[in-house]
Amino acid sequence: MIELKQVTKTFGGDFTALDNVDLVIPKGTAFGLLGSNGAGKSTILRLLAGIYRQEGGEVIIDGEKVYDNPTIKSRVFFINDETIQYGNFTLKKLKNFYKGFYPNFSEELFEKLRSTVKLPLDKKINDFSKGMKRQAIVIIAIACQPDYLMLDEAFDGLDPTMRIIVKRMLVDAIIDRELTAVISSHNLKEINEVCDTVALLHQGKVLFSRDLDSVKGNIHKVQTAFNKDYTQEDFPELDILHFEKNQSVYHIIARGDEDTIRAGFAGKSPLFLDLIPLTLEEIFIYEMEVLGYGSGDLENG
Repeated sequence: MIELKQVTKTFGGDFTALDNVDLVIPKGTAFGLLGSNGAGKSTILRLLAGIYRQEGGEVIIDGEKVYDNPTIKSRVFFINDETIQYGNFTLKKLKNFYKGFYPNFSEELFEKLRSTVKLPLDKKINDFSKGMKRQAIVIIAIACQPDYLMLDEAFDGLDPTMRIIVKRMLVDAIIDRELTAVISSHNLKEINEVCDTVALLHQGKVLFSRDLDSVKGNIHKVQTAFNKDYTQEDFPELDILHFEKNQSVYHIIARGDEDTIRAGFAGKSPLFLDLIPLTLEEIFIYEMEVLGYGSGDLENG
């Protein structure tokens, strides 16, 4: 499994990208990293890939430190959010380049994936569309058969068809080989569809890390009405993130399981009480608004 233990990473001596971060990512998990720009998502991926070295703490995969460890690096594949570095390669040359670093590279799997999407072998990647470039590096990554795959903005700029194809490749690899995928994305819909566990980062700290069902089950949108007026302060037993009244109907976002939330309103004898599930995007926005971000400050893809 992946472990970050009190990890600190700084840049330029005055910017702290990660601040004493603790994080555990179990094997075989599709793990999503969420957060605004500069939260530390890409930094975590580069630490796990051994590209960066932390100033404090430990970055560990399967009990071994990652940085300057060729054995661990041969089991980890990192897909950057940029593909410009591959531009002068053909797909064939890129495949042969990575084969030298990944002993478990599968020609059979590579050809199966390549022929599925009909990518040309001898055309320069510079001449590929953005979606084709992303497909190419995902095919290479899966064919390398790493145990750990790091994807930075995996679905950025892909059209709907390309997204479906890339997601299918990833999900098949996760299921077939117990691949552990760590995915950073602003597209919360994609994270919701692919990942089973998520962590929310803010200013270099992990606010929470839990399975997606738990995240969704621990925050609710409440619509209710009463015979008299109330303010947020009238519900001290509830953890309320958002409180507004529109004519006679209250729209409230509250943390807690369904029974706890219903009990918090029961003493006020509501005329009706509806609990509505939130999307992952809505959860993210309300959690960040509590920290001082407005929805206009967030880029959700």
